[in-house]
Amino acid sequence: MMGTPSGRMRRTILEWLKEPTDHFPVGRSRDLGETGVTARAVAAKLGVPRRTAVAHLDFLTRLGVLRTRRIRCRTYYSRDEIRIAEVARVFEKGW
Repeated sequence: MMGTPSGRMRRTILEWLKEPTDHFPVGRSRDLGETGVTARAVAAKLGVPRRTAVAHLDFLTRLGVLRTRRIRCRTYYSRDEIRIAEVARVFEKGW
């Protein structure tokens, strides 16, 4: 899952979302660390269509490592640090 080309892209997205203000332009009066980042911003940074970015973001959301937040008509994505730590512990123990 994480070793495929798509996995590298997902890993990159997770890294970017660790410090979103370092990787994405700040939106209109929104704190990226608090609200998250839109799929459009992720797509632009990756250089892929928005639909492709949404597919990766939805996959990471279903895994539980991203949280979503709806504000008006947009969905914002941010890391779920607690869930990421839980997943990391599972892999460290060897399942």
